Amino acid sequence: MSNNKARPVLLVGSVPLGSASAVFEAVAASLGGMVKRIPDGEVGERTQWIMWQANVLKCAKGLEPGSSREIAPGYSMTLYRIPQGARAADVEFGPLGYASAALDAYEDFKRLRAEGRIPGGVRFQVSLPTSFAVAMQFIEPEFVGSVWPRYEARLSNEIAEIVNAIPHRDLAIQWDICVEIVVVLENPTMATQIPVERLTASIARLSQLVPVDVELGLHLCYGDPGHKHMVDPKDTSIMVEFVNKLETTVERPISWVHMPVPRDRGDAAYFAPLKNLKLAPGTELYLGLVHITDGLEGSLRRLAAARNVVTDFGIATECGFGRRPPETIPALLQLHRLVAEVG
Repeated sequence: MSNNKARPVLLVGSVPLGSASAVFEAVAASLGGMVKRIPDGEVGERTQWIMWQANVLKCAKGLEPGSSREIAPGYSMTLYRIPQGARAADVEFGPLGYASAALDAYEDFKRLRAEGRIPGGVRFQVSLPTSFAVAMQFIEPEFVGSVWPRYEARLSNEIAEIVNAIPHRDLAIQWDICVEIVVVLENPTMATQIPVERLTASIARLSQLVPVDVELGLHLCYGDPGHKHMVDPKDTSIMVEFVNKLETTVERPISWVHMPVPRDRGDAAYFAPLKNLKLAPGTELYLGLVHITDGLEGSLRRLAAARNVVTDFGIATECGFGRRPPETIPALLQLHRLVAEVG
């Protein structure tokens, strides 16, 4: 990356269009060679990130309904637990749906590439949650530690299905890392209960299942329910520390790292910790500084502040587009192009 050419663009996952084909076509037409990878948009039931896994938990063997958690006024979700007298080893998850969704979307990706609508060399991006995120969302707190490895085991099978079916030269896999940050690392009490080493070890185990000729990326996130963070980061320090730990724990190359930039953080203090980021040679950094709400001017203001600390980075939004109205997507993609070209 250099200042005399457009910066690369990353789409972190969800794009609220009607189908994977629509996402592939819209992104390729708008951003062309600026993107190295195109996700399928997490369309259909996957639009609300991991919430669609509720049915997987409902059908799992060895779990029973427990308490409930209110996630919005008037709306609650069921949490699950291991029945009294049962063992964690008895918990068994059926297909999660990530592999089948990826394989279906890849067929559209191949067809559109053959038709010349997707440039050659662009990879198909599969975005996956961490096993910890799903366990924390759907399992009663006292059983998270026991059920988490069981979900990880099933997610391992899904990864195997994906990498065995999709040619490695066409594939990129991204970990969506949110719950680790907003629930644990930003919460001193939780951070003492769940060591960061356990979080990084789980991600490392799953990453080791991704062959080295498949790209692997990390999307760090502070959430965006109602277009607001679950926790407001004071700066990039927690993310930098976590990525540095992952760089030493994950025993295969990391192709890219993405970090969000809040809309109101065009100040040097937010980006200052990036000077301590220790990425391996070849690992790309993407900063989620594109916000449609303040457009080109605001995005370039944040970019200029970041450039005082790091120069070699691509651009993105903070999170996926999934909660945006579909009619705003063309303008948002065009904004990416403008920021990448000007910045």
